[in-house]
Amino acid sequence: MSSTDFAHIGRTLRGMPASDGAGVRLTRVIGTPQLEMLDPFLMLDEFGTDQPEDYLAGFPDHPHRGFETVTYMLDGRMRHKDNHGNEGVLVPGSVQWMTAGRGLVHSEMPEQQEGRMRGFQLWVNLPAAEKMTQPQYQEFAPERIPQLQPADGVRVKVIAGRVGDVAGPIRQPATDPVYLDIELAPGTTWDHDLPDGHNAFAYAFEGGGSIGEGAQSRPIASQEIAVLVGGRTVRLTAGEGGLRVILVAGRPLREPVARYGPFVMNTKEQIMQAFVDYQEGRF
Repeated sequence: MSSTDFAHIGRTLRGMPASDGAGVRLTRVIGTPQLEMLDPFLMLDEFGTDQPEDYLAGFPDHPHRGFETVTYMLDGRMRHKDNHGNEGVLVPGSVQWMTAGRGLVHSEMPEQQEGRMRGFQLWVNLPAAEKMTQPQYQEFAPERIPQLQPADGVRVKVIAGRVGDVAGPIRQPATDPVYLDIELAPGTTWDHDLPDGHNAFAYAFEGGGSIGEGAQSRPIASQEIAVLVGGRTVRLTAGEGGLRVILVAGRPLREPVARYGPFVMNTKEQIMQAFVDYQEGRF
């Protein structure tokens, strides 16, 4: 296989400190001036703290329209509710893929008073044809997320996409997403093929290592996002402290994006209508 088949790092960036909800502290990785979006991905937040004052206020009622939110819990418990009567608790290792569609009012509140709260929330755009669909949830407990060891020193949780014959539980034909939690032992190298034409990124959240092959290999450090370009085969190599990353990819929509706060549509007029519908209780 030639080196041109391998993806390489187009650029690396560090997230920015931010707060959301009722003042929850987090790191915004996508959705910053440096990386406004990576079609179809609109935002990526990492939250992680063992200080209760950083998360206890949670995310009280807030609206969404026109996109999907993906919450992946690593540590801690979060209760979610919406104004359509849906309610549940996200526990460590669980995933919620929420399609906001035409709109809902949603809250996410910690179910704990102490301990570590850690995870990710990813925003994924919806195509114009699906922005006004009925809201729905794909929610999976930890035991429903396949975990495999495709090679020595490699552990992968398959949230969306495929690794070999193993498919993740999430289904979204519009963007055909890949979402993998990959852990490599020190010095281990592992290759994974992504679908043709997908935009992709890797975010390292434990340890460090490199991405790419040969002369195109570039380092990635903890709390860095690597925007991937080039070929479809991603080669990950762990450093001496090991490496844990989320590898995420999706089919770009290539549609106009109009966004304001919790609303993501295609035109400014649609954003204005979203405000009217929300204020008049039509969510």
